[in-house]
Amino acid sequence: MARVSQEHLDARRRQILEGAIRCFARNGFHATSMQDVLRESGLSAGAVYRYFTGKDELITAIALHVFDRLEEAFTEAARLRPSPLPDEMAGYLAGSVFAGGDPALPPELAVQAWAETLRDERLAQVLRGGFERLLGLWTEVVEDYQRRGLMPGDVPAGHVARTVLGTMQGFVIQRALFPGADPAVLADGLRGLTSMTRPDEPVREEGPEG
Repeated sequence: MARVSQEHLDARRRQILEGAIRCFARNGFHATSMQDVLRESGLSAGAVYRYFTGKDELITAIALHVFDRLEEAFTEAARLRPSPLPDEMAGYLAGSVFAGGDPALPPELAVQAWAETLRDERLAQVLRGGFERLLGLWTEVVEDYQRRGLMPGDVPAGHVARTVLGTMQGFVIQRALFPGADPAVLADGLRGLTSMTRPDEPVREEGPEG
């Protein structure tokens, strides 16, 4: 009997994930059954259950895929020296993760996954682990900004990193609720905020005449 190649196994697993992603994005996690995933993927029950024991495992696999893609994209950008500024970094990440990829990841799926962590501790652990890895990478970039004199050194780098991640999460929610939100909007907004400068002296108010 011919041995199945790893390439074939990976392609079959991706086919299942793509079908599950379409189902979950369309109907939500709880309204989607494994039968729906079978029909969407075009595979038999035996083929699907060879890779995933059930819906919860599929949801966890998709969450891991999201963080793997985020971490891969961010690590690639974070290796650049000098580090790209926050607007460039955030815009690139938002576009690379939710505007394409294999399989594509609708932003509404990310919002559903975040909500699901409130009831599923295993999924919550995946979320916390992925978030901590991204927070660590962002913190390293912020520290590079501080070494270059682009950002005050008395601001905790981890606090800045958490704020930028929170901004990106907010953009994902906007993109889910208001389809068509362009990652360029996120980049423009961050560029505007980070370009603000404090005047050397406060503006003096003029007193009444006379």
